[in-house]
Amino acid sequence: MGAVRRPGDDEGWRVRGRWGRGRAGRSGPSAGGRVGAVTLASVMVLAPAGVLPGRTAVADEAAGDAGAYAFAEDARSVDGAVSTADAVERLEPGRTYRSTLPASGTVYYRLELDGVTSTYASATAVPPAGRTASVIDGVKVAVQDGEGRSCDVDTASFGTAGSPHPVAAWAMREISPSKSLCQESGTYYLSVERVDPDGEGSSPGPWEMELTTVSEPPPARAGATSAPKEWNSAPPQPLTGQPERRFGGSGFTRAAPVGQGVWRDDIRPGRTLFYKVPVDWGQQLHVTAELGGSSTGKGRYTAAALDLDLYNPVRGRVVDVGVGYDGVRKAGSLAPLPQVAYVNRHAAVRQVGAMRFAGSYYLVAHLSAAVADAFGDGPVPLTLRVRLSGAPQDGPGYAGESVPSDVFTVTEGDREAAAEGEDAGDDAAFRALAVGGIGTGTALLAGLGVWALAARRRTVP
Repeated sequence: MGAVRRPGDDEGWRVRGRWGRGRAGRSGPSAGGRVGAVTLASVMVLAPAGVLPGRTAVADEAAGDAGAYAFAEDARSVDGAVSTADAVERLEPGRTYRSTLPASGTVYYRLELDGVTSTYASATAVPPAGRTASVIDGVKVAVQDGEGRSCDVDTASFGTAGSPHPVAAWAMREISPSKSLCQESGTYYLSVERVDPDGEGSSPGPWEMELTTVSEPPPARAGATSAPKEWNSAPPQPLTGQPERRFGGSGFTRAAPVGQGVWRDDIRPGRTLFYKVPVDWGQQLHVTAELGGSSTGKGRYTAAALDLDLYNPVRGRVVDVGVGYDGVRKAGSLAPLPQVAYVNRHAAVRQVGAMRFAGSYYLVAHLSAAVADAFGDGPVPLTLRVRLSGAPQDGPGYAGESVPSDVFTVTEGDREAAAEGEDAGDDAAFRALAVGGIGTGTALLAGLGVWALAARRRTVP
């Protein structure tokens, strides 16, 4: 019988607590540091114990850990400063950072910007797990110049559900002929703070936080300086048909790709699931979220049980919809949005302006922890009906490269992953087991086999 590896036997088997995610360049069971095969002998040894080696984010999810959020594996730790004078830590475009947001007060990070490219900064606040939260609490971000003048500010809150979950806000330094402030090169600052740390139900301690910055070059040729006044705002009929299983991820960098279609998942109270939709220039996105029926709690009602947020490729919140739940099927649709266009940035309405570039748009679904009070802690069926209308068009023709270079593009690989789900993450098989409730031995054999097959497919050139 083959030997069984345990956590810690080989560093290549574990990075940030994720079993089976190896480091590139290390020797391991498969190319690229990923585990490409799981032997039957290994599975048979593991099965009687009833647990998987180590404790992954997915195992936490199976155990009902409502606070689990998958931070980017390459996130660099950075400390915020209590004043701009002390902000020596520089955030570089294209990198992801992990930091801490105190319960009160503002933290600052330094940005060194030129006078040509626009910069977008976002902060994803990750509060600790809990049953309640202040409905107006959340995160507030701003970009300001070296003289303390505000370039842009944004706030994201938990909303009427009053259930703590990851929320992201964005702020920008935009180069535009219509703006007079924040157009010069120099030192700028990103500030982040809580919105309502003293509100009823707010968590008193610090929050973890994920920071990203993205730079966008100017267009090669000047174009229109006003947003379209008319666009198709009539919501289409939601897609019908047999749903396809697609398990959501546990963070922005682990979002499961979905395209046009009907997608089925299960979501537990207090959980947040992440999906990403490739939306190209000229395309219009329509999304309907649906909660399925429950066998318990009939006659009870949870207002704003489901919160579905749409974020753009730089994690800027676009629009959201809340869905109440009484144990029978309920659905809600995102408000109609314009097709993706560079000129949308000139719109007076921020949600229209957020549809300013192509790329991966994120659907973030959160089921309020309060649902458990009426319907139990079990999973609730979640269906996403995603429609993309309009043919892909050419972009603005940038005079340079964005950072990261692929953030404002949609490739054939993106579309293929959205259709087939090949990049849904190693945890998809484990989530299937968590919500399925099947026996341990059978679950391990089936789940690890699926996971190993998916890992092998991703390593094939």
